[in-house]
Amino acid sequence: MKILIDIGHPAHVHYFKNTIRILKEKGHEITITARNKEVAFNLLDTYHLPYVSRGSGGKGIIGKLLYLLKGNAVIARVARTFRPDIFLSFGSPYAAQVSKLFGKPHIAFDDTEYAKLEHFMYLPFTDTVVTPDVFRKNMGARQVRYKGFIELCHLAPTQFQPDESILAELGLSRSDRYVILRFIAWQASHDMGQRGLNLEQKLTLVHELSRHTRVFISAEGDLPPELEPYRLRLAPAKFHSFLAFASLYIGEGETTANECAILGTPNILINSLVAPETCLGVHLELQQYGLQELFENYEGLMEKALELLKDKTKVVYQERLQKMLGEKIDVSAFMTWLIENYPTSLSQLKAQPDYSDKFRLTLKAKQ
Repeated sequence: MKILIDIGHPAHVHYFKNTIRILKEKGHEITITARNKEVAFNLLDTYHLPYVSRGSGGKGIIGKLLYLLKGNAVIARVARTFRPDIFLSFGSPYAAQVSKLFGKPHIAFDDTEYAKLEHFMYLPFTDTVVTPDVFRKNMGARQVRYKGFIELCHLAPTQFQPDESILAELGLSRSDRYVILRFIAWQASHDMGQRGLNLEQKLTLVHELSRHTRVFISAEGDLPPELEPYRLRLAPAKFHSFLAFASLYIGEGETTANECAILGTPNILINSLVAPETCLGVHLELQQYGLQELFENYEGLMEKALELLKDKTKVVYQERLQKMLGEKIDVSAFMTWLIENYPTSLSQLKAQPDYSDKFRLTLKAKQ
């Protein structure tokens, strides 16, 4: 089988990397197209995943529309040579639209209910949409659900074990406590009109938290001079190990907050999109498990941060994590099965909605 995978964000590299490895080991052929966004190319290179660049995207409505044409042209050129049997993506309108030009199925994973523009651009051209079971939007007959979070693709215990050696690179030991702050650029189409922390709030957070622990900042783009000394300087592929050993994460970035939850790291997600009308189903479920704190604005944030920095908090989070993992599936194994056996796998899921339970995570008993 030949599979064309489109990567639009660094997180997508993580979502698909294990499935790519397994499929290649079984003799399937994979071709990747990718947008030059943040550290996506760095990750693809690190994991030795060859790719064709479709450029860095466009800004503003006109720029994004022009880039849609460019992105489609690049993928179509690759597909014309590669001749894929299936197109796969995380909600890519480019892969979806090109798949229809070639008369091939497009499978889209998605977990972002409020991404209305993306849905408008990819759904009409997509054969199957795969979402977590807590996804709050009905995508119609093409939708299938699974019991898990997309971040389990790369951070489930079956797929990932943190590397303690990365701490020494930053002058830390296993017993040291530290906080990670993440600030995003707010440039995605679904970010329009949304907000997180303003500069004054960022400065206050850093000043107050620095009195209790070391602070590192992960940021999209530039930081003001006052905050630049706190910037995290670490190879992107090592970032998840750094998250795993952190005492606390506070950030505007939703994916990173979810990754912390999957790792059992206390975390606070702060942005206006967690308001009741737009909050993602995955955030609400992680909150119910006690694995994520949600803040629409800055009010009460500092008090909650200091509360979570108490000594026993991470132990409690790890206990909650085990309960959550025991109720979820190995999403990479499920994804691999779905693609390799498509469309028979789709028919099985339609006939037996709980079929994905066969991929339930197997957890090792603690010694």
